[in-house]
Amino acid sequence: MRTREPRLRSGLLGEHLGHSYSPQIHALLGDYEYKLYEKSPDEVEDFIKNGRWDGINVTIPYKMVAASLCDELSDTACKLGSANTLVRRNGKIYGYNTDYYGFMSMVERSGIDVSGKKAIVLGSGGASVTICAVLEAMGAEVTVISRSGENNYSNISKHADAEIIVNTTPVGMYPNNGKAAVDLDDFPSCKGVLDIVYNPLRTKIILQAEEKGIPHKSGLHMLVAQAKKSSELFRDISLDDELIDYIECRLSRELRNIVLIGMPGSGKSAVCSVLSRRLGREVIEADAEIERLAGMTIPEIFASGGEKSFRAIETKVLAEAGKQSGKIISTGGGCVTVPENYPLLHQNGVIVRIKRDIAALPTDGRPISQSSDMAELAKKREPMYRRFADFEVSNDGAIGDTVDEIVEKLLTEY
Repeated sequence: MRTREPRLRSGLLGEHLGHSYSPQIHALLGDYEYKLYEKSPDEVEDFIKNGRWDGINVTIPYKMVAASLCDELSDTACKLGSANTLVRRNGKIYGYNTDYYGFMSMVERSGIDVSGKKAIVLGSGGASVTICAVLEAMGAEVTVISRSGENNYSNISKHADAEIIVNTTPVGMYPNNGKAAVDLDDFPSCKGVLDIVYNPLRTKIILQAEEKGIPHKSGLHMLVAQAKKSSELFRDISLDDELIDYIECRLSRELRNIVLIGMPGSGKSAVCSVLSRRLGREVIEADAEIERLAGMTIPEIFASGGEKSFRAIETKVLAEAGKQSGKIISTGGGCVTVPENYPLLHQNGVIVRIKRDIAALPTDGRPISQSSDMAELAKKREPMYRRFADFEVSNDGAIGDTVDEIVEKLLTEY
């Protein structure tokens, strides 16, 4: 009888791992066990030395201690004093730094040429050390910006000529979305922005780079690339680099929100319902959340505080909804009238405009619709909808046809 090969035991070691995407990534890389191991600092040494694992990834804050506990280190891990991938072979623990490979892949895939460029690296933690080593190996002139020391945020203006900006800090990371360590307006020579944060898919600094037309790349690619290299080391095999792009694309599609905008009565809620059943995704109805937060109906909000009060509550609701991943978000018809709502929805989402013939739009229970000429309202909002939307679909026919078109576009174009 043939003996079945034991299944590879692997996983991720860290202190807080609640929002890790690593299990999904490794499930796409191969058929092996991949668990999350949350350990306190006083548990780490025993787990690394005596835990039941064949290969593990290590995340903050344990990469340096992991390196110190290895029997042998790769040249890169030894140079950096940091190991994020450990493999147990023949009774010994071998340590590697696959973050180095992941960030180099990220830079290469971004198309940003760092050679000969002045680069500032925001943050001086463990990730910063690896990023600096990669940038220097690729020919960049690197300066680290930290909260204290010679080059810090209070005197960052002396580096206004920086051409490459790399964020290695957790600033802007979920759940503290919408923040950035620097303002790109202060760097007129900037030619590339890289952010190793991957949740949200677009941090504030990435959104600003996008708006300015500056080449940029977020951290999801780095996460997938280092995982691919880790998987190779775990199993002592080689994997095709095309897997990185495939998994990044697939994961991005799973994580992004589908946001529906459009005139009041255009059928967003109905489309959401069908789309939810088709894709198996949870729906967030912005108007329902507004009423829940305010403790009153939308007509009552308008009656008591007017449109300004309503819009303020709406923005709070969209800020929370936009932080989520993998949801379908149905918005109110006027959310596009507040420019700050765009980055809230765009940071994790693809925005779909639902169109319907003006004559078919109902007005019941809609304060602004009842008090406005719908044709004039539509004309006024037209450029706003176009500014927000990634694409638009007609909802003048069967809802099933509308949903088919949305799904087709999401799969082939976004």
